[in-house]
Amino acid sequence: MEIRTDSTSLDIDRHEGNLIKELRSSSTKPVTEPSGWLSEDLKRNIFLTTVDNVLNWGRKSSLWTETAFTACCTFEFISLSSSRFDIARFGMEVLRSSPRHADLIITAGTLTWKMAPQIKRVYEQMAEPKWVIAMGACGITGGIFADSYSVVPGYNRILPIDVYIPGCPPRPEALLAGIELLRKKVEKRSFLQG
Repeated sequence: MEIRTDSTSLDIDRHEGNLIKELRSSSTKPVTEPSGWLSEDLKRNIFLTTVDNVLNWGRKSSLWTETAFTACCTFEFISLSSSRFDIARFGMEVLRSSPRHADLIITAGTLTWKMAPQIKRVYEQMAEPKWVIAMGACGITGGIFADSYSVVPGYNRILPIDVYIPGCPPRPEALLAGIELLRKKVEKRSFLQG
């Protein structure tokens, strides 16, 4: 290893030495009141929350929807995708084609006993946690066909319903109100519930 003694390397060494001396002379006093600036930094850069809040925020902000529409309520639900009602703001703009990718099923229309096992199977294939909205008079009570021998008098006979949205058919505004009720319900859920 060769030691250089030319004047340029000595000038650089002197310059660096002077910088270090200046820094040492200006750093003799301790920083006063560190908690003042530290608490301000903490206020701006640390966010305290719970696991439940984070999980529920994600769940309520991206309800992946499977639909079980057997009648006319479909058209009221379709209108929610328009720019006027915009369910994309809830993360619901894409309807899932597989129940394994959904955590919300919206049921509407007259349900027959022949179709009930398939709806039950779709619900059972959904991943936990899962929610159900019953939409319209037929979905809630069987509607005008409730007395028929072949009609299920409400989806609540085969599925646990979280939110009921009455109407024949319910207006899009009622659907939005029902979705918001479900989002509030999701927000209160604890991850310890399973």
